[in-house]
Amino acid sequence: MQKEIVPFYNKIAEIYSNKLPFVVYRKPNEELVSLIYQNEPTLYELTNFNEAGFVFVPFHESGKKVLFPLENSNLIHWKISQYDNLSITENQVKLKSEINSDSAKKNHIELVEKGLHFIQSNKAEKIVLSREEVLEFSHFDMVNTCKKMLKNYPNALVYCWFHPEIGLWMGATPERLINLKQQAFKTMALAGTQPFLGTTQVEWKEKEKQEQQFVTDYIVEKIKDKIDIQKISEPYTVKAGNLLHLRTDIFGELHNSDLLEDLINTLHPTPAVCGLPKDNALQFILQNENYKRTYYSGYLGELNMKDATQLFVNLRCMQLFKNEAKIFVGGGITLNSIPENEYEETVSKSMVMKSVF
Repeated sequence: MQKEIVPFYNKIAEIYSNKLPFVVYRKPNEELVSLIYQNEPTLYELTNFNEAGFVFVPFHESGKKVLFPLENSNLIHWKISQYDNLSITENQVKLKSEINSDSAKKNHIELVEKGLHFIQSNKAEKIVLSREEVLEFSHFDMVNTCKKMLKNYPNALVYCWFHPEIGLWMGATPERLINLKQQAFKTMALAGTQPFLGTTQVEWKEKEKQEQQFVTDYIVEKIKDKIDIQKISEPYTVKAGNLLHLRTDIFGELHNSDLLEDLINTLHPTPAVCGLPKDNALQFILQNENYKRTYYSGYLGELNMKDATQLFVNLRCMQLFKNEAKIFVGGGITLNSIPENEYEETVSKSMVMKSVF
């Protein structure tokens, strides 16, 4: 099996070494790994949601919405059913001195406390607050890390995305923004986090239940004029790497295919990455997080490919540089949040990306 897959991974390495735009990805619970790449370094921006290709969209509208258009790209698929026989090595990584230091913890706790004061003043019900960690490494192998992510996170959208004008991003996100096949619609409300300790049969605290219900209620309210909602599941526990989340599935029928752009813009950014009310939470984030999320908590995926659109929220992700990686982590703050616990939740979430080095 390994010999059969080698040409596929060699192709990815060749494209990256030539600094050409590409994305390699595998959707949740699938075996098909897809590679889309351009033969030239042009940056195409998404201007019309009738276009077809792979999109990479930032958290805030100030960033560039990048499209790898099908008409200007090559597409290769490779079915991979197991990864145990692949040669996977360990990168040599060390944390920068300031990361996980007392100051990093203190800064995030102060940010959460500020968010709690904002919520207590009735300006928001929920705010999602995040931070970045920086890893240093002596050696980094992009293809090797991609293999590890594909192996470790079968239930996530696993991706490696590169454009010479934007940079290299990798992630394993559990959250679907939208799944649209013709006009059949599916999305999810995902919120609440606790460590996975060997079982999904767990109890959830009121804080997590409330946070998850906020997300579900918001989504249903915002899409009901565009979607004929047919089913809303009960919340249930799902595993994503070393973490557990609460999830509710929402099914329906899109009233009109022309509503796709409006629907996406209504959902993004979701309460799971921004907060409620969205405008108030967004302004608080932009004014107080003290760093730019760029593509973290944006969305990515297939737009109008094979009569379907499958987009995912860009969580559990990192941006790679020559000798370092920026890992992005966050959590939802509600009235019942405890600042120290919120910091520890971000530490747990950071392990999703740290484990692939």
